[in-house]
Amino acid sequence: MKEVTMKNTPEKKGTVKSIAVYCGSSLGISEIYKESAISFAKELVKRGITLVYGGASVGIMGTVADTVLEEGGKVIGVIPTLLEEREISHKNLSELHIVETMHQRKSKMIELAEGFVALPGGFGTLEEFSEVFTWSMIGLNSKPCGILNINQFYDPLISMIDKMADEQFLQEKYRRMAIVEQDPALLLDRFSDYTVPSVKTYHQ
Repeated sequence: MKEVTMKNTPEKKGTVKSIAVYCGSSLGISEIYKESAISFAKELVKRGITLVYGGASVGIMGTVADTVLEEGGKVIGVIPTLLEEREISHKNLSELHIVETMHQRKSKMIELAEGFVALPGGFGTLEEFSEVFTWSMIGLNSKPCGILNINQFYDPLISMIDKMADEQFLQEKYRRMAIVEQDPALLLDRFSDYTVPSVKTYHQ
């Protein structure tokens, strides 16, 4: 079966130039979430990686965007009209794409990014990351998917992934596909060594 890939697939290892970040519109209860988001944003700028994100000025989303801009990096926001009209869109981005629907937002972010990272967030964050991860399994995404596990926030999700694999609802190669680290530099280093898994096969 021929594998179908998205646009902007990195041509070779070490060439990830833009990353879509999925994260919360809230800051969370602990200061560590904000501090770690700042560290991650600084690491993006250090490596010359463009931030692609949901376009908001609030929460972890706003923190990451503000930090990248303050450090001299490039930030591309994608926000649906519904949220832009609520005046939560960031007004100082390098680029801001206003789209009609949430689906268009996700599609545009996927198009613009060469990799994907989940920081702490709620159901929206989980849904966005789950979609690109699933697309990797069926051959629609050849770009790396990572989780920055700040404060062990994603430990329950990682346990769920393990449970899926242990019970044979998830093939072992896809358990290994999730790049999980607590340190931003280590996470991005592993993006450079990412190998695309083979397309999911089905057995009766």
